[in-house]
Amino acid sequence: MGLKPNRLKKGDTVALVTLSAGSLYEADNVVELGRKRLANFGLKLKVMPHAQEHHQFIFDHPEIRAADLKAAFLDNEVQAILCTIGGSDTYRLAPFLLDDPEFVTAVQQHPKVFMGFSDTTLNHLVFHKLGLNTFYGPSFLNDFADIGPEMLPFSIENFEHFFKAEPYELKSSPIWYDERQDFSEASWNVSRMPHREKKGYESLYGQGIYSGQLLGGCIESLFDLLTGNSYADEPAINEQYQLWPNDWANKVIFLEPSQENPNPHTLSIYLHRLAQTGMFDQATALIIGKTQNDAYYNEYKKIYKQLAKRHNLPVLYNVNFGHGFPRLSIPYGIDVKVDMDQAKIWLQESPWQ
Repeated sequence: MGLKPNRLKKGDTVALVTLSAGSLYEADNVVELGRKRLANFGLKLKVMPHAQEHHQFIFDHPEIRAADLKAAFLDNEVQAILCTIGGSDTYRLAPFLLDDPEFVTAVQQHPKVFMGFSDTTLNHLVFHKLGLNTFYGPSFLNDFADIGPEMLPFSIENFEHFFKAEPYELKSSPIWYDERQDFSEASWNVSRMPHREKKGYESLYGQGIYSGQLLGGCIESLFDLLTGNSYADEPAINEQYQLWPNDWANKVIFLEPSQENPNPHTLSIYLHRLAQTGMFDQATALIIGKTQNDAYYNEYKKIYKQLAKRHNLPVLYNVNFGHGFPRLSIPYGIDVKVDMDQAKIWLQESPWQ
């Protein structure tokens, strides 16, 4: 059983950390927009010291990114930690975190809400190793500080669960939205293009109800950890710090591709490498996130069906988490029930203490 954070309450403080791409440099207007959106939930925002540094400085100094995260855990005023956005190299923080006994003790003695997605997968794996249940979910820039006139209604509903004690259903959104193509000032207060969700969650393989604890992340991030596809030293970091989970047995795995929406052949290569670890042979079920802009829907569907049959693994497809808009918060380590006949997912326990 993993460590659970406390649920949020009005008056709590959320720390903003930049652990991957440096995207907040000279973006005070965006930060203030996100601050106002969080204030609508009764929350205060604390921008950590280096969250708005220049992107090159952020890239050059993983130790400073790690220091900001450590400071957020040591700060008694902070109850939750929110990532700015994803990126590509947050694995470089692992040595500065896992070799620091003070950080490890802070995480284990004072569990806090930690949330982000995409490259943040690697931060989640660090916390998984330390026993903290975290949330694969909205980031600051993509969700709370989106430059539209307001937060997406589904995003608001999702985040309201962070203030409630009871477990809940991971529902399908009736609407999905295009990613923005223009992030300039001309697009401020312009709404995302909405589309009615015609398919909902789709059962690709398996019947009945399956249960297990949630574990997973972004497909490319997991592939890179094993192969060094993006950074040659990443597998060595993985080997030294044992970031790849060794407890896939009886898990409900959640996976989703990045905003790059790899072509189907490339996705097959990624999944084949993941399969070589044995994760799909050990798991109870697999849930797949909706792609950004609904890309490759039928092509990906065929690939996941083949994977399901090969490993006799129930698969639920087109679930609202990851890079598609809008997105749920998927709580690591929490028991869920996946009903393949009804195409529904319920948390079986509260993600909070």
